[in-house]
Amino acid sequence: MTLFNNKDTAPPSLARHVAKWLPLALLVAALAGTASAVFLFALEWATATRLAHRWLVWLMPLGGFAVGWLYLRFGREVEAGNNLLIDQIHDPDKVVPLRMAPLVLGGTVVSHLFGASVGREGTAVQMGGTLADQLTHVFRLRHEDRRTLLMAGISAGFASVFGTPLAGAVFGLEVLAIGHLRSGALRFDAMLACLVAAYAADRVGLLWGVHHTRYAVGALPALAAWPLLAVAIAGIAFGLAGRLFAGCTHALGGWMKRQVAWAPLRPLLGGIVIAMAAWLLPAEPYLGLGIPAIQAAFQHPVAPWDWAGKLAFTVASLGSGFKGGEVTPLFYIGATLGNALAPLLHLPFALLAGVGFVAVFAGAANTPIASTLMAIELFGGEVGIYAAIACMVSYLCSGHTGIYRAQRLGRGKPGHGPRAPASLRLGELDAWRQARRDERAPEQPR
Repeated sequence: MTLFNNKDTAPPSLARHVAKWLPLALLVAALAGTASAVFLFALEWATATRLAHRWLVWLMPLGGFAVGWLYLRFGREVEAGNNLLIDQIHDPDKVVPLRMAPLVLGGTVVSHLFGASVGREGTAVQMGGTLADQLTHVFRLRHEDRRTLLMAGISAGFASVFGTPLAGAVFGLEVLAIGHLRSGALRFDAMLACLVAAYAADRVGLLWGVHHTRYAVGALPALAAWPLLAVAIAGIAFGLAGRLFAGCTHALGGWMKRQVAWAPLRPLLGGIVIAMAAWLLPAEPYLGLGIPAIQAAFQHPVAPWDWAGKLAFTVASLGSGFKGGEVTPLFYIGATLGNALAPLLHLPFALLAGVGFVAVFAGAANTPIASTLMAIELFGGEVGIYAAIACMVSYLCSGHTGIYRAQRLGRGKPGHGPRAPASLRLGELDAWRQARRDERAPEQPR
């Protein structure tokens, strides 16, 4: 089976490609950009309300229980979230239920209202992909077209929530498989649809009045051997941090499912632990998105353990079942870890905070190209060489792990074990390795 299980077909003319995908991509952009704007406004309200009423953190267990019950009652088909979208792109069988969009929107807003440490990318991507997929019914699209439509929806959601259209366009292609930008993902129609949808969705969000957070890396050191080598060394740490984050999140989630059979109880119990920790510890910066702490990492030294604190609170939140994304917490972890490493590597705080911002994400999501482009869009073109080195080193050092378990292994990464089938899901890799070990083990005497 190939990565996308496509059959070769004669390519249509360029004019037909443009005539078909330009209006579809613009329609996807209108839907995803509007949904992201609504989501960001709701998120802003939830964050402001929580900061004005600190006692709301004690309601986190009840909020988690309510969302868990709603997903159990109405959302079993869509609980896989981003992984469901990736699976449908690789092996399309049925349209993603529309209920995914309001469920993940409401669940994420509730998580932020009560202080769970979750992000926003997952919500925007799921809404964008879900709304885009509904057009399959309207236009009676084929499986091959559904793949492109879903990629465009993912790109539009990512771009509109972060204000990074070029990174969003590439993310919709790169996230599908490790080291694999072909077998359908890089066809002209997919590229065109993702680029148009990402750029237009970002513009739609701006038209609705969305304002994205901006960061500045300041003056950069002159290109020389040591700054480039230092960034590569930091990239190792960023990759290991991304690997730790993904591994701990999946491990806790799996453990909770084995120990607590009834799904709504998981976020209730997790919420109790998180609320008590937030109340007893000086942990306010680790709740919610943590944007002020990210901004501080670009401006002055921060506590060298901040990255670990955010990692722990995010793993506890996502692993126990709270809804939201992983990417903004990864930005936080990367920026504060870079800030802590800067004096050790004799680099400016802002530079290494910016590089870490994207590089931990690159390692955890296995998307070094999109992450590098995001750095250029957020911090300027001059940071590109530093970001590219750190993102690629992080990607290589994070191993065959990732926050998206439905991501296909693709070409895999060098130096991380025997080559597995390209169509294998990341979540199935451990079982495949165990099966190989069992096959090679000598038969035990009876």
